[in-house]
Amino acid sequence: MERQILHCDLNNCFASIEMLHHPKLRGHPVAVGGDAEERHGIILARNYEARAFDIKVGQTHWQARQLCPDLIIVPPDYDKYLRFSRLFRAILADYSSQVEAFGLDEAWVDVTGVNKCGGDGQAIADEIRARVKFELGVTASVGVSYTKIFAKLGSDLKKPDATSVITRDDFREIVWPLPAGDLLGVGRSTLVRLLRYGVKTIGEIARTDTQTLQSWFGKWGLYLHAYANGLDNSPVAQAGDESVIKSIGNSTTCPRDLENDGEAHIVLQNLAESVAERMREQGLAAKTVQVSLRTNDLQWFERQMALPQPSHISTELCASAMKLLRQHWRWEKPLRGIGVRGTNLVPINQPRQLTLDDERQRERRETLEFTIDGIRRRFGHFSIDRAFLRADAQLGRLDAKTDHVFHPIGYLGSAS
Repeated sequence: MERQILHCDLNNCFASIEMLHHPKLRGHPVAVGGDAEERHGIILARNYEARAFDIKVGQTHWQARQLCPDLIIVPPDYDKYLRFSRLFRAILADYSSQVEAFGLDEAWVDVTGVNKCGGDGQAIADEIRARVKFELGVTASVGVSYTKIFAKLGSDLKKPDATSVITRDDFREIVWPLPAGDLLGVGRSTLVRLLRYGVKTIGEIARTDTQTLQSWFGKWGLYLHAYANGLDNSPVAQAGDESVIKSIGNSTTCPRDLENDGEAHIVLQNLAESVAERMREQGLAAKTVQVSLRTNDLQWFERQMALPQPSHISTELCASAMKLLRQHWRWEKPLRGIGVRGTNLVPINQPRQLTLDDERQRERRETLEFTIDGIRRRFGHFSIDRAFLRADAQLGRLDAKTDHVFHPIGYLGSAS
């Protein structure tokens, strides 16, 4: 039996939910964005009226307002978005036990063999769209196909409130002319390299021989070839399965541009503390640390390094981030944004090879940080700080609630 997989995507999720709660916003260009006064002024989502002005997710407020002076920007309300996400998935769960989330506003559903709507995938997709519109007050687009990759592509073909079907017989006509960047798994750096090699469409990926793709991208090149040719057999996860967390990170737009190591150290320690605290909550430790930097002209840069031992201790994460910064950044330009992420996570209780002195030092640091966690849970995050963070009132008091948890299926972040 041919698989029938749906990919359901809430249209303009954050912006749609805001317009539902504030009807006066309808008909106007609307975007959801961070706090411009705190320089967290990045567009997280926008409605179709704003899209007409070529406003894009990731633009700063001032860039968006240059394109649309009348743009209405509202702050995000993640509690509200999480509630809608739960309601959305509850609808999907009525059709299958296999529901795999992809961020807050998207999910795959395997309806193979489902008896509802005569077992027809397109009919099930249409019924889901109708229910989402009636029960939640927002719209969804649904892709129907025999692979997860093509179902995801299908949900992007027609928006808003549409169903698109891609079959084994017609995927070459529908999928192959699409830009290479539309294929799930082709990120920014991969796309740059593909374009450098003259590969512009998904069809050109599909027609490139596997040896060539492997020489360009290693094993990942084989996955891209399979995805482009409709050879993805990955299953849709069971609803309720807990995904293994892939990484935990935190980033911020600084209240002023950073110009030296000392200022960066304050911000990195602040971010590392929230990342380490989240790891300890999840019972995890990182084997690798990544640091991401964004310059004041919005260029982006990222580096990573392996840790000597898996760690959930903020000072160790910060020290590694500072080492990366000093090795790879020469301060030719000021930094506007900065981030820290722990990846390759493992359980805290995984066996470690340490000397006795190392173990004693780590136990002291761990005990201290768990004690700080308890104080902050009871009295608030800024009830206790490291002394050097207080040396700079702006940088030492950054909001510690901007962290994201990254999963293999995506991350709980912005919805466009």
